[in-house]
Amino acid sequence: MSIDQSACHVLEHPSRLSLHEVSDETLEKAARIFRALGDPSRLRLLTILTQGEACVSELADQEQLSTVSQRLRTLRAENLVSRRRSGKHLIYSLADAHVVEMVVNALAHAGELPLPDNT
Repeated sequence: MSIDQSACHVLEHPSRLSLHEVSDETLEKAARIFRALGDPSRLRLLTILTQGEACVSELADQEQLSTVSQRLRTLRAENLVSRRRSGKHLIYSLADAHVVEMVVNALAHAGELPLPDNT
């Protein structure tokens, strides 16, 4: 089956034109975000943080991870989490509403029933 390429033109789809304007730098940043989200332990930390901010020791206790600081450092480097100091505690939270949406949507999508194979 061949596709008739003369059937339509990209200019007939103006809503897609903006996709061509995405810079290589933006695509690379988005890829780094997906790599950071791609680790189950880091994704679990983000999932915990969807419930609200938490200090490092609280996150480490919940996850029983000795490497929680390294995982948080990776998430912070990609601007997925932010931190603030409260006395001797470092308090982490999700960076913004976009991160909440990404995490919730990824988990919802992963939990969906697979589509039937129509082949």
